[in-house]
Amino acid sequence: MIQQKLAEKFTILNDRGIGMLTRIYNIKKACGDPKAKPSYLVDKNLESVVKFIVRKFPAIETRNNNQQLTQLQKEKSEILKNLSLYYFTFVDVMEFKTVNFDLTKNYLDLVVTYTTLMMLLSRIEERKAIIGLYNYAHEMTHGAREYPRLGQMIVDYENPLKKMMEEFVPHGKSLSDALISLQMVYPRRNLSADQWRNAQLLSLISAPSTMLNPAQSDTMPCEYLSLDCMEKWIVFGFVLCHAVLNTDPAALSLWKLALQSSTCLCLFRDEVFHIHKACEDLFVNIRGYNKRLNDIKECKEQALSQAGSMHRERRKFLRSALKELATVLSDQPGLLGPKALFVFMALSFARDEIIWLLRHADNIQKKSTDDFIDKHVAELIFYMEELRAHIRKYGPVMQRYYVQYLSGFDAVILNELVQNLSVCPEDESIIMSSFVNTMTSLSVKQDVFDFRGMRLDWFRLQAYTSVSKASLGIADHRELGKMMNTIIFHTKMVDSLVEMLVETSDISIFCFYSRAFEKMFQQCLELPSQSRHSISFPLLCTHFMSCTHELCPEERHHIGDRSLSLCNMFLDEMAKQARNLITDICTEQCTLSDQLLPKHCAKTISQAVNKKSKKLTGKKGEPEREKPGVESMRKNRLLVTNLDKLHTALSELCFSINYVPNMVVWEHTFTPREYLTSHLEIRFTKSIVGMTMYNQATQEIAKPSELLTSVRSYMTVLQSIENYVQIDITRVFNNVLLQQTQHLDSHGEPTITSLYTNWYLETLLRQVSNGHIAYFPAMKAFVNLPMENELTFNAEEYSDISEMRSLSELLGPYGMKFLSESLMWHISSQVAELKKLVVDNVEVLNQMRTSFDKPEQMAALFKKLSSVDSVLKRMTIIGVILSFRSLAQEALRDVLSLHIPFLVSSVEDFKDHIPRETDMKVAMNVYELSSAAGLPCEIDPALVVALSSQKSENISPEEEYKIACLLMVFVAVSMPTLASNVMSQYSPAIEGHCNNIHCLAKAVNQIAAALFTIHKGSIEDRLKEFLALASSSLLKIGQETDKMTTRNRESVYLLLDMIVQESPFLTMDLLESCFPYVLLRNAYHAVYKQSISSSA
Repeated sequence: MIQQKLAEKFTILNDRGIGMLTRIYNIKKACGDPKAKPSYLVDKNLESVVKFIVRKFPAIETRNNNQQLTQLQKEKSEILKNLSLYYFTFVDVMEFKTVNFDLTKNYLDLVVTYTTLMMLLSRIEERKAIIGLYNYAHEMTHGAREYPRLGQMIVDYENPLKKMMEEFVPHGKSLSDALISLQMVYPRRNLSADQWRNAQLLSLISAPSTMLNPAQSDTMPCEYLSLDCMEKWIVFGFVLCHAVLNTDPAALSLWKLALQSSTCLCLFRDEVFHIHKACEDLFVNIRGYNKRLNDIKECKEQALSQAGSMHRERRKFLRSALKELATVLSDQPGLLGPKALFVFMALSFARDEIIWLLRHADNIQKKSTDDFIDKHVAELIFYMEELRAHIRKYGPVMQRYYVQYLSGFDAVILNELVQNLSVCPEDESIIMSSFVNTMTSLSVKQDVFDFRGMRLDWFRLQAYTSVSKASLGIADHRELGKMMNTIIFHTKMVDSLVEMLVETSDISIFCFYSRAFEKMFQQCLELPSQSRHSISFPLLCTHFMSCTHELCPEERHHIGDRSLSLCNMFLDEMAKQARNLITDICTEQCTLSDQLLPKHCAKTISQAVNKKSKKLTGKKGEPEREKPGVESMRKNRLLVTNLDKLHTALSELCFSINYVPNMVVWEHTFTPREYLTSHLEIRFTKSIVGMTMYNQATQEIAKPSELLTSVRSYMTVLQSIENYVQIDITRVFNNVLLQQTQHLDSHGEPTITSLYTNWYLETLLRQVSNGHIAYFPAMKAFVNLPMENELTFNAEEYSDISEMRSLSELLGPYGMKFLSESLMWHISSQVAELKKLVVDNVEVLNQMRTSFDKPEQMAALFKKLSSVDSVLKRMTIIGVILSFRSLAQEALRDVLSLHIPFLVSSVEDFKDHIPRETDMKVAMNVYELSSAAGLPCEIDPALVVALSSQKSENISPEEEYKIACLLMVFVAVSMPTLASNVMSQYSPAIEGHCNNIHCLAKAVNQIAAALFTIHKGSIEDRLKEFLALASSSLLKIGQETDKMTTRNRESVYLLLDMIVQESPFLTMDLLESCFPYVLLRNAYHAVYKQSISSSA
């Protein structure tokens, strides 16, 4: 009866054992961490109680020590509540031990699990305190101990291996027989890299003629069995039944081979067992074991001197073998069917070597560490991941192959073997028949396959046929055993591919070696040849959840969070590295583009001119300046520039980023390309702002054209990234460049729009207001005026047509709209001040408005006016700002006409055909659209918006309208005073005045149009009134005799012509009726004559 349930018990106990290990491991880690340790173990009030309990353990004395246990009495209920999870875990271990003892004789895995569990339990230093505290609290509450045997077990297993050596004496024969059965398997798995290489292990192409033949083996499950697992069986097994080492040479040979391969074994996760030291400590007190002690010392020396290099060579071989395997299978995935065994062997071998390296690198016992630092381990992990991906992708291909194999071949052979059995009991016969029937009925058209029952039946059959009195002995029918092992492997290829991947290639152990994991990743990134494999580290994070167990659900969140944080960190670091490489390439390209700027050709031109004129300039032997493009001339293919290195490193890293579109880690999807995209957006934003080179202290900024060249170079490099990674770089451009057209970006940082707007307003236009710069209409630019203290910048280099077009390209319509709004805000503040001056002079201006045809009265009233110069100065500033805006608008129109000619022509056509009777609100909407496209409008919508926001609550609309009318009157009657200013002379060369009064033409027209649109007055009538007042005032200075007063009379006369030319509302006929054209003609003649004489 015991044998009938053996298979089920082994299956259940093994799974439960791993769950118990998980829980004990978590208790050990929690007790070792001061932050996670149960509070009762660190509570100062309970410190003496804990010491007392540990000292008396496992005895409980609650009656005689009431005083010492008073504090415990107070907290007993809380202790019972909070320590129950820990306590009942120890109880579960005790119960596991009780059930496990009779069954471990013939099952090595269970022996190792049991041994590991007891050893891990003994490593929990606080076990006595936890159990004692709980028992005391329990007895105080319920009056009795719950598990009196538990304390005794803890005491008995202080030295677990020693205790278990005694326990296993009766079972030594059965355990040693199981271990010695490994004498053919283990040495074959523990070969050197040279032996693997000579045997051409794992190679699909070494024998092309047999490439399509199915991979076969007499011991299928042993081919991909974990080497680490076998070594644990051998080391722990022979420690428990050590007597056989003295009597059986085969056992001794196996044991010595295992001791030579490693210096430590994995107990569980990152808990290790130092083999040689532990074995020495166990055998030193056993009489007649001197030979074994000498064997241990020899094996230790050999392990320290040779194991590292042996495993290093294995990893080197596996890198090339897995690469070949992955390459062939990616080209011919159909080979995954017949050669599946090779793939799982390769995965298992690689997994064993990686885990060996990880374990030993963290527990180095020799001075030289070179064998434990492998900078190419990422490559091995990468090829593992590639093979895993092939299996997941082509799982259906493998499934179809093995379904046909099972039904068409395996079923036939098994049926023959069963028919040839001489003796077959009823139970065994039923199981055998069910195998044949199950396989024969298989069809590729089936949707779901589940062979778990069949595999458990085979397990049961092994249990029935392995006992000594069985009528059908499995040992007597080896062919049947081999065939069934092969069939079981084939069934796993149909319904358990995911489980097979976990069994052969799960390296979730990295989760518990975070520091080593991160160090390996950094080494991988630092080595350009390995960076293409860096994606293997985030992919490894997808393994982590497979190390969790249902018996310890509380650690799922902890391990899940760790996998997410590590995956996020790795992808972020990869993206940062790629971003830095791209930035370096961009910097190099910007430097090369900078060499092509027009300003750098001056030296070349001057050298050419000097050569022609045969003038010797500079020192002899001065090296000739290299022309742009020299860097592209290669005389030697081996010559590698810095740019070449950067491109190579970038292509390698981008291969990694582009390797998978996304990966799922603990139900979270990560997209590596999105990390790169977001980093590029952030860096591109910072770079654009950085390339403006804006210095607030010195008010220096890069020319828009130079910034545009640099940005275009940057964008060219970024566009080339699409050759390496499948990312939408246009999206990056749209996100970044559109943000740069706003005042602040998405992070609240200043943009190039705000920097340039600020610079033009606060630096360039402020210097214009101060009289250091003038607007030259002929050049359509602002130009520095000659003066003692030279400005730090040349205004023309920032405001000519090409610079303004570059600015429009950079800021776009949105940015230019923001610039316009900022300019209008300054205008509105000037208009507000002008209105105050009008209010101060309102009575005088009212009288002058009605007395413009009475010269004497006007002269007397003019003397009563205050702040005349201030009015003209503020109006000139407004004119200057509007002139700058017209330059900006014209540049925007040119740029948009180039990019969207059809749309711009449609807007222009729309604007030009607004009927005169159209409602003003509708017209303003059209003007707003036109203005956004850079088209000039009769009424400036931005100015209307800016000025309409100024309406005062205390003043009625009628009063506001009156002030607007009087403002025009004030400007008109003040114009004659300009003639006395020495700077008011008109210059034909620049088509303007050096003190910028020619800008008054724009100011008058635009301000009038905006103000009378707001106040619903007639713009035409008000400008006619302005023209009448201005012309009558200017005609008056024609009669003046004072030369100082009339110094630049002719130059000021020309302002009237400019105002009319600028205005869409006034005509020359109207001007002729107010101001004789002959005076204008004479004025032009006089100023041109004066400019010729002054230049001569």
